[in-house]
Amino acid sequence: MRDRTSPAGRKPTRFSRLSLVAALGASVLLSAAGPARAADIPDFQAALDLVRSAGVHDAVCRFLATPLPAAGPDGGTGSAVTVPDTPDPCAGLPAFTLNDPLAVHEITPEFAAGTALPVPTSAVRLSNLVSSLGAAVNDRTATVLLAPTEGGGWHLAGVRDGDSDAGYAGSATPGSLVFTEPQIRGWYRLTLTTVEPLNDQAREGLRGRSAMSLADYQQVLKGRYADKLPGSEYDTRGMSSGYGPGGPAAGPSDRTPLLAGGSIAALALAGGAAVLGRFRRRRRGTV
Repeated sequence: MRDRTSPAGRKPTRFSRLSLVAALGASVLLSAAGPARAADIPDFQAALDLVRSAGVHDAVCRFLATPLPAAGPDGGTGSAVTVPDTPDPCAGLPAFTLNDPLAVHEITPEFAAGTALPVPTSAVRLSNLVSSLGAAVNDRTATVLLAPTEGGGWHLAGVRDGDSDAGYAGSATPGSLVFTEPQIRGWYRLTLTTVEPLNDQAREGLRGRSAMSLADYQQVLKGRYADKLPGSEYDTRGMSSGYGPGGPAAGPSDRTPLLAGGSIAALALAGGAAVLGRFRRRRRGTV
């Protein structure tokens, strides 16, 4: 008769249950993985209508019609550039289209804090959507950023130079999910419970390793962000939003569209500077 009461037989059972929980969590999130489809994005039709709208088209035209700031001596850019308010922002620009929006996932605060299980359903969440130009316009590429609207739907958060975000977001394969660690601009591929880097920042984030278990990655994040989580001194002093102590943040009265400096220059659209400010604070301040 098989012995079912020996201590030696119980440990594998507990381990198997934990493994089963992890596997189920991974399979739920990754079963529909691959380049994000309409079924994977809440209110997808609203997002699609938005990127095809005249307002977003005009916003992209204004962005493309504005020269990028010249690089400064430290590799960054100088002062922000004011986008001219012209009656026809698309005049003189070639016709262009925007690709269907793609989902961008990012790490969750609970996962970084070490309070969530190291399973995909707890580790990452849908953050925002990106839609890139169908083809370069005057040798420039751009990406539209869509942020979720309270109560449902999506709104325009800004326009960013380049199309790397959309490239990474669309590179997921069946059985995998792509996510970002926005604080270091790292992009990763998650396959079940294994994390692989997709760019140099992610490789540095994994300490030079070519792959890491999701549990080990969680410990790395905990060490990296434990003192920067919401409610920490880093957060309450405003550092997590990209400003120093007492630094200015975009307010509701900001009406001037600005071209932000840096290698990921983004356009805060007229009337939407506060929206982009909140978007940046959420992406950079949650973990």
